[in-house]
Amino acid sequence: MSKTPVFKFSRRNFVAGSAALLSAPAFAQSEGTTEMENDLSTVVRRNISSFRSLDWRPYFSNLHNGAILVDTTSRALHFWSEDQGIYKLYPTSVPLSEDLTRRGRTEVIRKVEGPSWAPTPSMKERNPEWPDFVGPGPNNPLGTHALYLSWQYYRIHGTHDTRKIGRRSSNGCIGLYNEHIAELFQLAKVGTQVLLI
Repeated sequence: MSKTPVFKFSRRNFVAGSAALLSAPAFAQSEGTTEMENDLSTVVRRNISSFRSLDWRPYFSNLHNGAILVDTTSRALHFWSEDQGIYKLYPTSVPLSEDLTRRGRTEVIRKVEGPSWAPTPSMKERNPEWPDFVGPGPNNPLGTHALYLSWQYYRIHGTHDTRKIGRRSSNGCIGLYNEHIAELFQLAKVGTQVLLI
């Protein structure tokens, strides 16, 4: 008669099992995505120590219409309301490379719930297989909401692909979890100041 093995739950077994799970490679799902993909099984260095609250004063002279600071090094977006009553800190995705990264001052010029997406001419040149247009929905790389900036083609938007947050993974835009962009969408207004550093 064979005995069924009995597994005891212990801290040691839990730690060993968790380590094995974390060391398993992650596979990138490329179908239906229009973002540039890295091999997600490689080690990703995250700047968790830099993900901390900041004061707005070193970055803005005032909070007229509110202010958004995007720190591409720590991959964090900071929001301050005009009356200083609300401060939010969100993890983000940032551009894949330095040549796709734009820094400086801009502002929110339009807010769109359920945005559509079309690749820029340079994206289409790099990836001719990408569609010319994607309407709102689960395959849209802009997620559920988008804040359009005064710089052409640059946006702060959501993403349905949550693996991108905390990574260098975008073609120039700043990505947030859909629930975070929905919250920021309600807080920010047309005219909100934006600084990317």
